[in-house]
Amino acid sequence: MKWCLLLLMLLSGPALAVQPDEVLANAQLETRARNLSEGFRCLVCQNQSIDESDATLARDLRILIRERLTAGDTDQQVTDFVVDRYGDYVLLKPRFTGQTAILWATPFLIIVLGIGYFLWRKNPGAVAERPLTPEEQATLLEP
Repeated sequence: MKWCLLLLMLLSGPALAVQPDEVLANAQLETRARNLSEGFRCLVCQNQSIDESDATLARDLRILIRERLTAGDTDQQVTDFVVDRYGDYVLLKPRFTGQTAILWATPFLIIVLGIGYFLWRKNPGAVAERPLTPEEQATLLEP
């Protein structure tokens, strides 16, 4: 019995929050709406797409996307409209702009700095050592 429940849990996919009354009659438009919904972040939930969220704001965004698509907007026009309205934060994968450049560059910068640090720590005596002068040798030998 336990194995059956575990198997059912593993085979069950993520539950989508799209309500039956939101689904468009046109299958192509509905597919486009679902693809767009997967790329927008729910502004209420933590790192969940609006396609997965049960929040009221997520539902409103799903409906807005479907209205824009029904009105004839392209996917890019819908994305631009939503971003203009809610900001870049609404995108699960932010665009590369001057404002988000630090966001995109930080992981690579940390990796490069980390590699540099470990290489430096591996051989900290890489600075050329000069031999001791006769005075320094005599000082070391004195009791």
